[in-house]
Formats: sequence, C-alpha cells, structure tokens
Amino acid sequence: MYQVTLGRRSYRFSDLRQLMARASPARSGDYLAEVAAQSAEERMAARIALADLPLKVFLQQPLVPYEQDEVTRLIIDGHNAAAFEPISHLTVGDFRNWLLSEQADSATLARVAPGITPEMAAAVSKIMRNQDLILVAKKCRVVTRFRNTLGLPGHLSVRLQPNHPTDSLQGIAASMLDGLLYGSGDAVVGINPASDSLPLLEKLNYMLDDVIQRFTIPTQSCVLTHVTNTLRLIERGAPVDLVFQSIAGTEAANRGFGISLALLAEAQQAALSLNRGTLGNNVMYFETGQGSCLSANAHHGVDQQTCEARAYAVARHFSPLLINTVVGFIGPEYLYDGKQIIRAGLEDHFCGKLLGLPLGCDVCYTNHAEADQDDMDTLLTLLATAGLTFLIGVPGADDIMLNYQSTSFHDALYIRELLGLKHAPEFAVWLAKMNIIDASGRLRDTAANHPLLLALQGERP
Repeated sequence: MYQVTLGRRSYRFSDLRQLMARASPARSGDYLAEVAAQSAEERMAARIALADLPLKVFLQQPLVPYEQDEVTRLIIDGHNAAAFEPISHLTVGDFRNWLLSEQADSATLARVAPGITPEMAAAVSKIMRNQDLILVAKKCRVVTRFRNTLGLPGHLSVRLQPNHPTDSLQGIAASMLDGLLYGSGDAVVGINPASDSLPLLEKLNYMLDDVIQRFTIPTQSCVLTHVTNTLRLIERGAPVDLVFQSIAGTEAANRGFGISLALLAEAQQAALSLNRGTLGNNVMYFETGQGSCLSANAHHGVDQQTCEARAYAVARHFSPLLINTVVGFIGPEYLYDGKQIIRAGLEDHFCGKLLGLPLGCDVCYTNHAEADQDDMDTLLTLLATAGLTFLIGVPGADDIMLNYQSTSFHDALYIRELLGLKHAPEFAVWLAKMNIIDASGRLRDTAANHPLLLALQGERP
C-alpha cells in the first residue's frame, strides 16, 4: 500500500502496479483498461509516491508474476547486478536527478544500461518532463552494424519503406529507387508485404537483394513478415539479411503474435548462420507499440507505457540492428491525439535508449486520430534533437498499403538540413559516388540517365 496526502485528501494505491499506472500521463489506452488516474491531482499524488520509491523495489516486486511470464523471468534472471550497483541506492526521484546531471555522461549511461530494468526506465520517465526525456536520451549512445554503421552521434538514418497494396514488384522497385535517389535507405530497405504467400515473399527478398548487390549499396534489406515465414525462407536459401518480428511486453501478448523467446532465438541463430553482414552481426529488427498488450487482453493490469518498456527487454536480449516504436499506428483507442502521440514517442525513445537499444520511431498516426502532419513535424523534430537512430521514409508520407500517415523522404531532408545530421558513413560514401549527394551531404539534381533510373526502366547502365 502506498499513500500520499495532498491538502486534506489522501490517495491510496494498493500495489506497485496501480501506483505506476496512476502516475502515467493521461492516455486513452489506460482509460480503456481502467487503470488510469481519475484526476490530475491523483496523478500527481502517484508521482510523488513513485519518486520516493527505491529502485531496488522493482527487482523485488515484479509487475507481472514471475511464474506466469517469461518476459518477467528474462528481466529478473538476466539482470546485471554489477551494472546496477552504482545506482542501486537511488530512489526513482534521485535517479531522475542523476540522469540529468553531468555525472551521467554517455560512457556512464552505457555502463549502467544492463542494470536498468524496463520498469525502472518506465517509472523514471513518468516523473520527467518532455525536455528531460530529450536531454537524457541525447546522451545515450547505441551503435549497431550489419553492412553499415548506425547510431553514431550526429547521424540519422532512414528506413526506406516501399510498400505496395498488391505487392507489385515493379511498384515496390519504383518506390525503392525513388527513396534511394532522395538519400533514404541507410537503416534498411524494409517491405511490409500484403501477402503471406511464401513464393511471393521469396521473390521480394530476391528483388531487394538484386538491387543492393547490383549497385553495391552498403545497406540491408528486410521483408517484414512473421518470423516463422522468415525461417522457412532461410531454409529455402533466400537471401535474408534481417529477421523481423513485432514484439510485446508480456508472454501472453507475444503468444498472440505467435512467438516465444525460444522461437526468436532460433530465428536469430538461423540468420547468423548465413553470415551476410559485412561489418557486424546485428541481424534482428523489431517493432513495438504502446497498446499492443491491451489490444491482446494481455496487459495484467499494467499501464501501456510500462508494457511497452518491457518489450524492450525482449529486444535487448537479441541485440537488434534496429528497433522502432510505431507510436501512433495502433490508433486513437490507445493514443488519442497529437499530444498523447508526441509524449508517447518521447517516452518510448527515452526508455529504449536508456536500456541500450538503437531506438527508432515511425512518427505516424491513423486517419481517425485527432492528429495531423503538423503534430508529426513536432514529434520528428523533438526526436531528432534527442538523438533518434532512424525514422521511416514513405513516398509522400502516405503508406498506401497499411493506410496510415508516416514521414516522407522529404521529411528526412528537412530534419537533416535543420540539425546538420548525416547519413550512415558507409552509405554517405555510396551516395556521393552515385552523384546523389554532394560533398556537403546535400541532394543533387538527378540526371535522366542516372543508373538507378535506367534500372527502373529495365535497362542496364
């Protein structure tokens, strides 16, 4: 039992799970789950109680029962006590102050990251302002490698997302080459297929690999199908670079996705056996999103932001090349409007980076949410300032297959110009060699006989 008195009124919170939920910023998913604070005053009371809570409590009182949940077991059994020791005496409030101090520099944050549990990260985020989330995330450095180097300070990469509603190879190729000519694609060229047909998925893999190999592009490809399909593609000898899977923060929610930790481990080993990386062996790509546990009725009464942070424990275990939150994709039932989406995006990025992950974000919203592209401009700018690893590049910011609004190739140009952010270094060398960017990194005009345009027309350069 936790109790706080504000004025003449006392607020009681029955357990740590309720305290965490009541301390969360208002969002529609927590109201839907009936775990949210009923007033701003109750929310503040919960934050006051949470700030006084020792970090050690999260190791002693799991929010999801240890016996029932393999994600909880992963968090507890895999906890690095030595990394935790320097901050083990802190309360949640002290932890916030320490994170904002000069003492917590990039090297120190990297050392303590393995000792921070998702619940600790979620808890401290709940008592932080947006500027706090941005400042601390900016200090976190997470670098990963496959065929190029991602996450370096002063760099921002783009996942080129050339989706097509009928999986037309020609349509996908057109969007892919369009994105490359805008300098996008250094994070990954990743397709969300409309079909689960294995022969079609195989064709998509070969098409992506053909373009990458033909033009010697230092990037990686991924067909974002279910992990079991990717395993079958590997068995068939398809040129698979990265293994993709959507993940969540509880065992029950992951079971709803048709996955387990053991299955992800099998897929990781299969991808590693191909030895397709040239610079590194980070072979996994994960996507997450606040609300996934609630939509699967698998949240155990835990607020959606804490469930999201727990998904990062799953990702961290598999050392991914990329992980991104599809922050506004699940819909207004979980994040109602632009204000909630912006806050959630900053929380997700902060928690992921604090836990040592290469966090990117699909800065996005569905068409029935109370949000618009101006909100996305705001979130994109804040996240890039905070050291975002990568964003999504979709033609015109309108994904015609998934039917939602994201960010465009032009948005990437905007944020790079605004903040002086660079491409992945190996990719930048390739872009300059292909006369796509100049020495300063700015986009060049594309000639009609550019090799990529000739390839789209079916001609060999």
